[in-house]
Amino acid sequence: MKTIITNSAGETYDIGYTMAKEAVCGTIIALTGDLGAGKTVFAKGFAAGLGINDHVTSPTFTIVCEYEGGTLPLYHFDVYRIDDPEELWEIGFEEYLYGQGVCLIEWADKIMDELPDDTIIVDIKRQLNQDTTHSRQGTDGTQAGSESFSSGGGIDMVPEETRQITVHKKDESI
Repeated sequence: MKTIITNSAGETYDIGYTMAKEAVCGTIIALTGDLGAGKTVFAKGFAAGLGINDHVTSPTFTIVCEYEGGTLPLYHFDVYRIDDPEELWEIGFEEYLYGQGVCLIEWADKIMDELPDDTIIVDIKRQLNQDTTHSRQGTDGTQAGSESFSSGGGIDMVPEETRQITVHKKDESI
């Protein structure tokens, strides 16, 4: 398990970008966190890290958006409106999970029981912070970033809002 503190949407974008560089075919990323936590910002960074130049938005009403043109296809899900996991299976969810690309699933806590044990969970928690230092810190307290970071292509940066991003495999206990 790894915990990262970011101090802006730009830094959250950068974490997604970096994680995408390590993704391989079949990687499944489950994004969890409250509304406004930064799941879609992370997803935009992840898509950019795969080399996808398309405008990335949360597929709230379409359930899934497919993005091609990067190092791997990206299947970006938003399952916020899913009431019954059976709805996913009806749209071919299994083909996406075991397909030729990477799955990124927003609001994944709603379908966690449906996901394989090797799913990577990225939990994003938004926290207000009085300290406006622009650096990322790893769980060991060492600095993991610097004052210069990508704005992620027009993402508003709010330095007083920190995010705690916890990354672990589904089969690992927190």
